[in-house]
Formats: sequence, structure tokens, C-alpha cells
Amino acid sequence: MTALVCGCSDSNPLNSHSFDTKHDVPPFNEIYVSHFKPAIVNAINEADQAIQLITSNRNEPTFENTIIPFDRRNEHLDRVCNIFFNLTEAEKTDSIVEAAEEIMPIISAANDDVYMNAELFARIKHVYDNRESANLDSTQRRVVELYYKDFVRSGATLDATKQKELREINQKLSLLSLTFGNNKIAETNNSYSLVIDTISDLAGLPDDIIQSAAEAAEKIGKKGKWLFTLHKASFIPFLMYADNAKLRNEIYTAYSKIANNGGEHDNKNVLLEIVKLRAKKAQILGYKTYAHYAIEENMTATPEAADSLLNLLWQPALKRAQAELSELKTFAYRYNRTTEITAADWWYWSEKLRKQKYGIDETTISEYFVRSNVRDAMFNVANKLYGITLKKADDIPVYDDNDCDVYEVFEANGDYLGLVYFDWFTRATKSSGAWHSVFGSVLENFDGSRTFDQSTIVYNFPHPTADHDALLSWDDVQTMFHEFGHGLHSLFTRGFYRRTAGNVPYDFVEMPSQLLEHWALEPEVIRTYARHYKTGEVMPDETITKLVESATFNQGFAMTELLAAAILDLRWHSLTTADNITNVEEFEQKAMDEIGLIKEILPRYKSTYFSHIFDGGYAAGYYVYVWSSLLDCDAFAAWKESGDIFNQEVSARFRNFCLAYGGEDDPMKQYIRFRGQKPDINYLLTFRGLNQKPRRPVYTQPTQQPQQTQPTGNQDPKAE
Repeated sequence: MTALVCGCSDSNPLNSHSFDTKHDVPPFNEIYVSHFKPAIVNAINEADQAIQLITSNRNEPTFENTIIPFDRRNEHLDRVCNIFFNLTEAEKTDSIVEAAEEIMPIISAANDDVYMNAELFARIKHVYDNRESANLDSTQRRVVELYYKDFVRSGATLDATKQKELREINQKLSLLSLTFGNNKIAETNNSYSLVIDTISDLAGLPDDIIQSAAEAAEKIGKKGKWLFTLHKASFIPFLMYADNAKLRNEIYTAYSKIANNGGEHDNKNVLLEIVKLRAKKAQILGYKTYAHYAIEENMTATPEAADSLLNLLWQPALKRAQAELSELKTFAYRYNRTTEITAADWWYWSEKLRKQKYGIDETTISEYFVRSNVRDAMFNVANKLYGITLKKADDIPVYDDNDCDVYEVFEANGDYLGLVYFDWFTRATKSSGAWHSVFGSVLENFDGSRTFDQSTIVYNFPHPTADHDALLSWDDVQTMFHEFGHGLHSLFTRGFYRRTAGNVPYDFVEMPSQLLEHWALEPEVIRTYARHYKTGEVMPDETITKLVESATFNQGFAMTELLAAAILDLRWHSLTTADNITNVEEFEQKAMDEIGLIKEILPRYKSTYFSHIFDGGYAAGYYVYVWSSLLDCDAFAAWKESGDIFNQEVSARFRNFCLAYGGEDDPMKQYIRFRGQKPDINYLLTFRGLNQKPRRPVYTQPTQQPQQTQPTGNQDPKAE
């Protein structure tokens, strides 16, 4: 670990506008938590001074004397905040949490001070009102229009009383969201752990999972036992393979109750207050619901349009899930005379069924998915698509010496493009999931220079064992590609204005990331990374074929749980101030009953741990993953239909219109410039297998459950 987690220093490197480091990267080895608050206050004061210069200018407001300085006012503040807020998720130590509780209200107040500044808004409005006669180019007009809308949506046109009320709501929401996230990670880490000390309870688990659990137990002083936690890298393999149904149910139930166990870390009252305040905020700003407020900025534009898309997919997904459930029950009965399939059982039986239908299972294929091999293949895909190369940089400071490394990125002609931090492995101080963000953003400068991207990608992969690098699940492989897709979007961003450069709606931003996942499933690419961790042998073509064929397996389940979560999100944010919801579980159950969700499937995230919408930027926006799927499936078809998945001409168009300059016009117009047409939903339906019946298995499994191989008590199962 670096000095970041504790300590103090008289010298504050965050007060500097540039760092004395290679590529001007954050000097994590010199930064202490105590630096952030004073640095943020200092940067806010600098931004305020820039605004005072704008408002004190007595010349007629123009794009040059008002919009440009406003657009550039926050460069220092944004950079310090980018560093800080990334660390509040990746290194959620007690000291970071305490600092965030002090800093969040300060930032909220500063933001309100800007967007409720009457003099500043008057100048912005003047430029907006005269934009058609001001000889502005299309991008400049878009910048003006977006900033004007930002002010209106932030309360600039409200009277003093309503502005005061909105300020109070924003202050409360900033702290409530922080509390929600802190409660979730505290519950994930501390509310439950499964410590196994009986060898028979490990039956069915792969050796590698057993070894990881043994090493995890030893780290907490329980040598000779096996530890499973509520981190997905730990409990999902347990759900998939453990033969002990009672323990599967126990750990799954614990997961489904995160932050819903009473006590100081329960999120029910927290989220109810968030929902109520968001509804009130929407009302003050003149919107029917918070969903109307949030979605107005997206490609879909209205909650009704988002609902329409979800409803269009819901019945095909649910019908497919019901067919899958019937298959599972038939299979389970043939396997060991049981027809009882619960939500806790679905992972287990579907994995066994997949093995039966396709002759592969996660145990088999994960042995071919060594993290470093997948990483290198992913870099190679980026090279073949866009000509870029990534080179590991050992001279760049990181915030966690054990889990992080950094890669410099270069264009085909050798020009420096930016760099990417990778934070690979799960740890107690890290929030769950995976995400992309930046420490420093791309921007063209008017003097011909530019700032370069400093992306950061955070994963939660299992740690390497003593014998080998981490072995990834198929979902992990897709996640690695997904987040790097965000990284490519960030690296390729171009533009002179911070308001538009890389700044795209939420239901567009997931498209580049989901698009890159498609290459992970291409046999040509699979052969480059699927190498056995022991022998180095490439995955057999027969297995690759079966892996590709199995891509639509269990997609009814996957799509149903995703859609259920998206619908739940919209239901929460479609409430008005007249609604008086007091029971989270009843509301959630009613919402799921109304759409006919079967009891064997839960929403991907239940309300009390739904961080995307209560501790992130996806409030009333979780549906964007579905909308983006509509785009990415249609987009990938452009390469497939060309006959070359690395077609350089298609790649150049996509990079130009959707990645580099995606924010400079209406995103659908930009997409059509790339694709030549609006997206066709049939590509999504085909990719998800929702327009075809599930492939029927040929059952060869004995009607009685075979004797299970029991692991030994050896702490190194591979030494047996």
C-alpha cells in the first residue's frame, strides 16, 4: 500500500495544477487522505474566482468571454475530485469514508452556488438566446444549449425559496448516497461469512476454488478451514458447484439480505429517504417524477420510452426463463429425483445442465482463462481494431502496490495516447463490481497542445493462488473486455470543450463497453487467450465451438434478472411526492408480482444493495444496459457483415463517430453516421437467443446421482 491510507504532510501535492511525475500522473506515493479536503476547498475557490471574472465582465456576453472560461473553470477541481471519488470506491478505508462525509456537502454546496448564480446564468442565457446569430459552429451551439439546460435543470430559474429548498435536498442526498454505499460494503464484508471445517461440505467444488477458500481462511487466522464470503468472486462459484443445497441456500439468502438485516448498516430507511427527496427535487424543478427528470437527458428521452423497450423484451425473456426452469426441473429429476428448484439452486443446476448439453462447464473452461492471457488477448484485439499498443509502465505510482499496474498506450505511429490503470483483484476495502473512471481527462487545448487520458479500470477478480495467476470465469472474461471498452472510449475521446468531449448520455455510454464483449466470444479471439493454466495448450476447437454454441444458454434467466432490476429501478423513481411508501420489501415484491417475475429468479440487485441507482449515477437509468445492448448488437453486425471482425474501415468509422466525437452531436445522429441506419432490435433478440427456443438436451445422465469425489484435507488440493 502507498502512503495514501493514513498520515499527513505539510506539503499538499494536490494543490498543484500539475504534478512532477511522468505524464503528469497523480503522485499516489505522496498523497495522504488529509490532503483532499483542503485541496478541494482550494480548487473550489479557484473556480469561484474564474466565475467572478466572467460575471464582472461588462462586455456583451459571448461564447468566447463567457462559455469558454466557464467550460474551463473546473479543470483543477475536477482532477482532484476524480482522484478522490475513485478512491472512495477502490480504497474505502475508514479515513476515506470520514473524509467523504466532510467533503460531499462542500462539493454539493459549491455546485449549487454555481448553477444558482443569477449573474452567471444571465450571461449564459444571453449567449443561448443569441446562439443562432453568433456565427457558432455546430459543436459550439451544442455546448451552449447543453450548458443552458444544465442551469435550468439545476434550479437557475427557481425563486429564492425553492432554490433554498433544492440546496437542502442536494445536501441531504449527497450524504445519503454515501451512507448507502458505506452500508453495503460494511454488510458485504461483515454481515456473513461461511467458514467450512468439514471436508464433505466442499463436495462438488473445483480444486482451485477450494484452494482459494483455504488461503482466504488462513488470512483470517483459520488455517485448515475454508472461507466463503459475500463477494461475488467467492460466493458465485460456491452457488455453481457446491453439492450441499443447505449451504447454497444459506449463502444465497445472506447475499439477498445485504443491508437488509436491521441494525446500523440497514439501507431500507436510507433508500426510502433518497427516493422521497428525489421525487421532491423533481417536483420543485417541474417534472412529474424523478424518472422524467433523469431520463430527459438520455437517448430514450422519457420513462415511457424506456418502459416500452423493457416491456418489449420482458415477455420473450420471461417465456424463455420459464422454459429454462422447466428444463432444469426435468434435468434435476433425472439427476437425483428432485424437482424443487429455488433461486439459490438455479446456478447449480444450470451449470450441470450446461455441462450435459454442451460437454463443458465453468470448471473446465476457467482452467483455460488465465487472467494475464485474457488481458494480452484483449490488448491484441484493440491493436487489430485500432492499431494501438499497450506497454506496462513500472515507473508510475499506484494507490495499491499489490493489486494495481499501469499501461501506457500508443497510436500505430508511436504517438502517446494516454495510460490505463488496472486494479485487478477483490479486497475488503473495495466496492463490489467493476467500473471505469478517469484520474485525468482528454482535452484539446486552443494553443495546439492537449491533455491525455488517464483511465482507471477496477475489477474484482479472485486473487492469484500460490501456484498460478487468477483463473477467470466466463463472466469475468466478459467483464474484463467490457470495462476496457469504456477505457477505449475514454482514450479515443477528442474535443475542445469539456461539456461535449466524451460526454454522452448514459444510454449511449454503455454501448462501447458492451460492444467489445462481442470479440471475447469470437473463436478467432478465443484461441489467442484460452490456454490451459498448467500445460499452456490451446482450448480444443471442439470446446471452443461448444462455448460459442452455449452463448445463448441460460439467457432467459440472465435477461430476466437484468430486466427485473431495470423495472424495479424505474418503479422506485416513478414515485411522486404523493406516494407514501414505508415498506421496502412490500414495494419491491408488489413491483415484481405486477410483471409476473417467477419466484425462482430475483432481480439482479435487490433494493438495499442496488448501488447503481442509490450510490451511483444510474438512478432511473439501469435500463441503459438494455438500450445499449440494442446499439452494441447492431453495431457489431457492421463488422460481421463485412466478413472481417477486424475490418479497419468499420473500426475507423466507429472510432470517429461514436468514440472520438460521440458527444459533439445528438448521439443517434452520430450512431447513424457510423452505421448508416437506426439500430435493429432483431440483432439483440438473436444475440440473446430470445427469438429461438432453447436447445433441447440429450439426457445421458444416470437417474441416480453419482457418487461425488470428496476433496481431501490437503491445503494444496493440486498436490493430491
